[in-house]
Amino acid sequence: MKALQVFWDTVVSRQDLILESAIEHLFISFLAILIAVCISLPLGIYISRKRKVAELYIGITAVLQTIPSLALFGFLVPLLGIGTVTALVALIIYALLPILRNTYTGITGVEEGIIEAGEGMGMTSRQILWKIQLPLSLPYMMAGIRTATVLTVGVATLATFVGAGGLGDVIWRGLQSWNNSLVLAGAIPVALLALFLDFILKLIEKKVTPKGIKSN
Repeated sequence: MKALQVFWDTVVSRQDLILESAIEHLFISFLAILIAVCISLPLGIYISRKRKVAELYIGITAVLQTIPSLALFGFLVPLLGIGTVTALVALIIYALLPILRNTYTGITGVEEGIIEAGEGMGMTSRQILWKIQLPLSLPYMMAGIRTATVLTVGVATLATFVGAGGLGDVIWRGLQSWNNSLVLAGAIPVALLALFLDFILKLIEKKVTPKGIKSN
């Protein structure tokens, strides 16, 4: 009970810092995901039509994601300096693979029989893409976006090391002062933020997924 009271007192006394950091964290994470989606979805569609280069693009994003988070931030600082831009580039790099791979897998995983049926009805390649392949692959794409979102929210805590703010600032202050309550005051909102965004995306997924392929 005493530990809980200390934690609550820390939250109350640092509420302005926590709120400001949470807003910064949400902004950086959301913008990174939005840009990653704008890059990965079109690229995923492209490589689903050009399968010979698919493994190349997926492999490049996979290699980039294997770079340790802190090291990637360190590599980018000499190129981009410190600040939000560096954090955004790093977060976008980490978000690319799940979205790209799931988009490609979803589109190429549509049964050939369904595609042949569309062709038999006189559909063009573009119509098959927009009316058959994309709707049927939506669950895969949304799963990739949800995975990338949770990953991005977590990695965004490292943005503090390049001066981009976020809840990592709160966690780092707690670590520097050996204040576990302050560490938790930064870490718990990160987890809640990830869960909240994942929940919102789940609702969006249910809304946009065609009724005929929704799971019970």
